Amino acid sequence: MPHESERARIHGSRRRPRRKALRYVAWGALGVFLVGGGGLTYAWQHLNGNLRGTDMNAVLGHDRPGERKDGSMNVLLLGSDSRAGTHGRYGKGVSGARADTAMVLHVDKSHRKASVVSIPRDTMVPRPQCARPDGGSAPGAPQAMFNSSYQAGGPACTVKTVEKMSGVRMDHYLEVDFKGFRKLIDELGGVDITTRKAIKDPNSGLSLNAGKHTLKGEESLALVRTRHGVGDGSDLGRIQLQQAFVKALIHRAETVDPLGDPARSYGLADTATKSISADSGLASADKLLGLAKELRGISPDRTTMVTMPVTYDAEDAGRVKPLEEASHRVWAALRQDRPIPESATRGSVGDRTDSPVSAGR
Repeated sequence: MPHESERARIHGSRRRPRRKALRYVAWGALGVFLVGGGGLTYAWQHLNGNLRGTDMNAVLGHDRPGERKDGSMNVLLLGSDSRAGTHGRYGKGVSGARADTAMVLHVDKSHRKASVVSIPRDTMVPRPQCARPDGGSAPGAPQAMFNSSYQAGGPACTVKTVEKMSGVRMDHYLEVDFKGFRKLIDELGGVDITTRKAIKDPNSGLSLNAGKHTLKGEESLALVRTRHGVGDGSDLGRIQLQQAFVKALIHRAETVDPLGDPARSYGLADTATKSISADSGLASADKLLGLAKELRGISPDRTTMVTMPVTYDAEDAGRVKPLEEASHRVWAALRQDRPIPESATRGSVGDRTDSPVSAGR
């Protein structure tokens, strides 16, 4: 990694800076500046116009966990699976959008380390009463599948559900949709993974032999959606694939040189901003650029990924329930800006699932 003095001379350098997957907007913005000229203002406004934002404070009010003032940050990352316009390509009989991927990203106060907690979509949790995006309110439920919160009240309801179950305030949320995800991976040139064994899932359409692969957008989407081809067919196996893919995506993102190809960088930013929804605190190109700068320096080996500790639901084998004491230890670590103890996930059924996929070739 270059020293700060070297970073200051980045405009005259041909170095390849290390960046995270969330930094595409930063790359694109940098590309816009390098292109310069009369198109600068238009291009910046175009990126801003792509983004959709929700004012979480207005929607959720004051009944939320307190904000931390120590510089640490929590971001809820959502992957939504709306089938609109896909003509049944990703499953039939499903209406509306659902957040089938949910990860809480915790960045520590030094902004040098991060923890990621995946929440299984099939987890049975108390769902609070939520405001509906189109007006009115959705009633709460003492026990409901976690991903039903998105259907009930959109991303704000998912944020509220996470905050109620964890006691951790979400400073921001970022959501990416199916089609945008696929296009983004294609524009990156694919992502490298290695499979330890063959994975075949007719439901997602994934068919990979054991070995090294460069996955383009369609196969990448199939990988992160796969559940029946790995583990016990539950969401727990899919989470392992998603976490491995995130690491692979970070590695791929680090190979992109924003200074070497400004037009491509801007194209990535344009695709990313068209694919992203966020809270109003992030829903602009300059605010996402600020987030990218804050995330600088967090490498994969400084990122801990775990699944929220769960056990199978005795009343429904297709569902899981939080392990209360273990989950409390995970969320407490985030609230107190401490590393998640390894012992917190022992005994969780999610901890027993080994990913058949690793990042890189």
